[in-house]
Amino acid sequence: MTDLLRVSDLKVHFAVREGLIKSLFTNGPKLIRAVDGVSFSINRGEILCLAGESGSGKTTTGKSILRLVEPTDGEVNFMGEEIRSFKASRLRRFRQDAQIILQDPFESLNPRQTVYSIVSEPIRVNKVTSNVKEEGEIVERALIDAGLDSPRNLFHRYPHELSGGQRQRVAIASTLVLNPRFVVADEPVSMLDLSISAGIIQLMIDLRDKKDLSYLFITHDLSLAWIVADRIGVMYLGKIVELGSPDNIIKSPLHPYTKALVSVIPVPKRKVINAENLLHGEVPDPMNIPAGCRFHPRCPIADTICKEEEPALIEANKGQLVACHKAS
Repeated sequence: MTDLLRVSDLKVHFAVREGLIKSLFTNGPKLIRAVDGVSFSINRGEILCLAGESGSGKTTTGKSILRLVEPTDGEVNFMGEEIRSFKASRLRRFRQDAQIILQDPFESLNPRQTVYSIVSEPIRVNKVTSNVKEEGEIVERALIDAGLDSPRNLFHRYPHELSGGQRQRVAIASTLVLNPRFVVADEPVSMLDLSISAGIIQLMIDLRDKKDLSYLFITHDLSLAWIVADRIGVMYLGKIVELGSPDNIIKSPLHPYTKALVSVIPVPKRKVINAENLLHGEVPDPMNIPAGCRFHPRCPIADTICKEEEPALIEANKGQLVACHKAS
């Protein structure tokens, strides 16, 4: 496999609006450092999962790669080109190759559009064809690829007439209709029942194999990441703190934060959770990130160096990177 996407030191900071009086007594605007120096690569046909608590920066990372949110700094290289330099026409072509599946199919589909209108809209916007018959065939094929039977019977239905699983498959069809190479999947099954989720996950894996797709799969569920991913990156407060194969991350985690997440994965017959690995306290305010290791206020093994020096993401074992002074 070769690199399809390479992200280097990606940062996304948001300025916080303050009142006039307060702004007069502060040195410049306060920043929310949602993504604060993230680096990784994704190979052709690979699924990289980003996992972590809500607010860790996973979704912002995915959206900034697609420039749905503009990066503040860093590089995003897609197929040898720097996407931050893309102007309007090149950015439009890039978005044919890079698409997103959003979390909530109840919100991501326009309730005033029919299934046909939803799936055909990318074809019209990108002027793929002006032939009405060909357009219908492309829409039909996309719905079939998304696992929907008798797709022409769905053409004139509205989202409220579909089940949750059907809605997410329509959303996937609208993503696939342009034959992208790369897809950001932002918690695509978190709003669905478990039985339906299993079918959607299997569909996405089959599409990866059939169409040579690459995914950035965003989830808060490490057990799901273990099943889906080729590699897992664990994020905390805007940074990746551990990156490696699913077996390394789940069976041999090195970072205390990863160990805490793994410790609460449901396991058959386990009656007691190891209290030493449980997290205490809340994620710090991203406007006031702690000095040193940003996890140290919640870390059970933090030392003086953890409070003073931020650890670099380094290779601790073959293919397993960790950002921790006391990784073991």
